[in-house]
Amino acid sequence: MSNRTDLSSWKSLEKLAEQMKQTHMNDLFAADPQRFNKFSLKLPDLLFDYSKNLIDDTVINTLLQLTDDVDLPAWRDKMFNAERINMTEDRAVLHTALRNRSKTPLYFNNENVTNEVESQLTKMQEFVEQVRQGKWLGYSGKRITDIVNIGVGGSNLGPQMVTEALKHYSDQSVNVHYVSNVDGAQITEVLAPLNPEKVLFIVSSKTFTTKETMTNANTATNWLLKSAPDKSAIAKHFVAVSANIKNATEFGIDPDNIFSMWDWVGGRFSLWSAIGLPIALDLGFDKFIELLEGAHAMDLHFQQAPSAENAPIIMALLSVWNCTFLGAKSQAILPYDQTLHMLSAYLQQAEMESNGKSVSWQGEQISYPTVPSIWGELGINGQHAFYQYLHQSNNVVPADFIGSVKSVTPVPGHHSTLMSNFFAQTQALMTGVNEQQVRADLKAKGRTQEVIDKLAPHKVHQGNRPTNTLLLKQISPKTLGMLIALYEHKIFVQGIILEICSFDQWGVELGKGLAESIQQELESDKVSASHDSSTRNLIEFYKAASQL
Repeated sequence: MSNRTDLSSWKSLEKLAEQMKQTHMNDLFAADPQRFNKFSLKLPDLLFDYSKNLIDDTVINTLLQLTDDVDLPAWRDKMFNAERINMTEDRAVLHTALRNRSKTPLYFNNENVTNEVESQLTKMQEFVEQVRQGKWLGYSGKRITDIVNIGVGGSNLGPQMVTEALKHYSDQSVNVHYVSNVDGAQITEVLAPLNPEKVLFIVSSKTFTTKETMTNANTATNWLLKSAPDKSAIAKHFVAVSANIKNATEFGIDPDNIFSMWDWVGGRFSLWSAIGLPIALDLGFDKFIELLEGAHAMDLHFQQAPSAENAPIIMALLSVWNCTFLGAKSQAILPYDQTLHMLSAYLQQAEMESNGKSVSWQGEQISYPTVPSIWGELGINGQHAFYQYLHQSNNVVPADFIGSVKSVTPVPGHHSTLMSNFFAQTQALMTGVNEQQVRADLKAKGRTQEVIDKLAPHKVHQGNRPTNTLLLKQISPKTLGMLIALYEHKIFVQGIILEICSFDQWGVELGKGLAESIQQELESDKVSASHDSSTRNLIEFYKAASQL
């Protein structure tokens, strides 16, 4: 039985953390003029600066020793070689196979996964070209102008985040819309301006039984059939991405228009598959391939770069250091590029659904903090909302600052204003300003001693707040693919170090199961006595109020 806390590197990190808590990054920078060069990585189209963390050579070397102690290289090989590292579900973890642009053979269950993936990509390309060129016609013979993607979780967040990030690369051949919320307000709003004769729905559900997705899909079907002559129209206006061909066919979808999903791809890692159809339809298949190529480039970096020069490994180690050893309870994702306005929400699911767990591989309760809660917002918006908390609250929140050297929509004066804030914030979070500096500044501004004494404590910033800086050359399909894959591999490394099963999500299932039974109660006359008094009374109040 393994216990991470028994490892010598783990024990050393615990001692180092106590020492570093008494250290200020300002002193670390003052003592080492080469600190930036030592603690930054330059990849093609990406600079990763992690020098503004509470680390030194000893900390980094001990963290790297931890990766050896937990056999990280061996686990990485297991993932890429299709071993069943999703141990609670006895599945392989092969989202990297979806973007294997080297097209090297990879066998799982005696099947060449690479050939399966290439076959689906070919099918996707043919479909995308038919729709974008106006050859796919609706029931009345009109070309498709609008795509509505119906999915939830990874079937929605990934594609929507990417299409939002890359909208400036779209030629507007079709308009792509997303429906994920089972609240009827969303699908009503999306469908209201659309012409049913020109809409194509993509229903993305591995099982084709997901309650939220199928509720929305049935509503979409009813909406279509109000104008279509009969149910045969469904086959012309619906395609599916699913592993359940039987259910999708019974729904009315032509078997030829069902795209494959595999149980070796988790939903939150699936945008590289046919789940990414909305991306390819919006941008064109060539841009979708560029996205895959960017991710593949990061896969190769993760496999081949030494640990000390490996961006995903270093990012994961810093997260473990900041959370598990230094005690940070949350982490902010702060993009300074409007195109990435959905990235925080996407990474929230990717990391928290993967590693938000407290049980080890052996099924035992873990005694140490695992991963932080992930949250964030566009940087400039955040500066005028929650940065006060980042700078001066008692809770230290490590943050990833993500920006680009070149804007995809250059407007004179705008990008330099944006990026000046980008660089200033990480400096301010690190350096802070002490009371002596505050008093000197107020005195130089001619404030009276009484005012200085009153204001000084309020204007002190302790600094010493950790940040990572990720600077992309420009947001493009390739660099976005690299960025997403970087975080995917970070999540994998975190899971191995923390001894967590990163690729299941049992915490999602409990509430869904309860909701099924409660819905039956909402639609009947009885409320189960087995509920706690709060839930029972809430249901009864809701049912009574809905009758008024």
